[in-house]
Amino acid sequence: MSTTRRALLGALAALPAVYSRGWAQNPASPAQVFRKQADPVTSADQVLNVMEFEALAREALPPAHYAYIATGADDDLTVARNHDAFSHYEIRVRRFNDVSQVDRSTTVFGSKWSSPLYLSAVSSQRAFHADAEVATARAAKSRSVQMMLSTGTSASLEEVRDARGAPIWQQLYPTNDWKVTTAIVRRAEDAGCPAIALTVDLPGPRNNETLTRAMRVDNRPCTSCHVDDSHDMWRRGPMFKGLDVSKITGLAPAGITPEYLDRLRKVVKGKLIVKGIMEGADAALAVEHGADAVIISNHGGRNEETLRATVDCLPEVVAAVRGRVPVFIDGGIRRGTDIFKALALGATAVGIGRPQVWGLAAFGQSGVEAVLHILTRELATIMRQAGTASIASITGAQVLRSSD
Repeated sequence: MSTTRRALLGALAALPAVYSRGWAQNPASPAQVFRKQADPVTSADQVLNVMEFEALAREALPPAHYAYIATGADDDLTVARNHDAFSHYEIRVRRFNDVSQVDRSTTVFGSKWSSPLYLSAVSSQRAFHADAEVATARAAKSRSVQMMLSTGTSASLEEVRDARGAPIWQQLYPTNDWKVTTAIVRRAEDAGCPAIALTVDLPGPRNNETLTRAMRVDNRPCTSCHVDDSHDMWRRGPMFKGLDVSKITGLAPAGITPEYLDRLRKVVKGKLIVKGIMEGADAALAVEHGADAVIISNHGGRNEETLRATVDCLPEVVAAVRGRVPVFIDGGIRRGTDIFKALALGATAVGIGRPQVWGLAAFGQSGVEAVLHILTRELATIMRQAGTASIASITGAQVLRSSD
């Protein structure tokens, strides 16, 4: 692991058992000292950057609920690597350009977006705030941001769609029961979802040790949140309401093959997005079998301990796709500069997962709105420094890989 300050912050934020407010007493870190001396944060608009929401969420949540969103796989190192990898890309600044007006809008699937930022799928948001995905959807509406809803949503698809006031994307855990898979797709499309995002990075159980440790020290009875002590989303989630889930044993079949993609492509009427791509060869295969877009994602480091950051996979995937479909990316986005770097390396749009939940846990809808505001404000700032007055003017020439 890199020993840069950013790597340290990322790693500590990913390991709740290690990172604590006590670290703020380190006199070698002026930012931490001043944060400790400042008055307590009581509203979302007082928060200066996205990472500060993480500490506020940790204070607001019970141990198991915080650890659910914080945990990675095994030693949580891929979680930190996703974030740290952005620090290895430098941005070239350019002068003598007219940046008096900066246009952050872009076009995705023929629709104009106010910025290249979207809310990626995060399940069970009632674990973080009573208003759950409805609050997130309202924030997405107020900031004109696209939202992807998890199959494991704790609010109904229809509630979330109405709160968003516009079509949302539906993430798909297909389960191992094809009848349930097709029923979820139909339910989403009947609700007006124009895109289905198939998650392909969960072929079996995952090892989330941080979550397991937190559950052991959380003294609340699980039945206060989980009916019959069940953590299986298909036994409690609104997306599965009215469906026969008796044959489900997992969130995805172990055999998501090219033939499976062909089969799903025949079912999905709208856009089919494949989420969880980390290799150029897989991206090309997905496109050849009907994908309308791919998302570079390692599930925020929750499913795999590969130490491969999503941003490091971006150039390879973009090259393999050859401009045939949009390439999206999530994982480790914490600054507007991170968004800029991803765009320069070829991403069409950038998703955030944990940051939206940190904001939600800390302040509900206004917290999510603040996270989106901070990131888009920071994006505009770096666009001016780089001499890029529009998203279209951001190219690979603005970013270079550092030699360290």
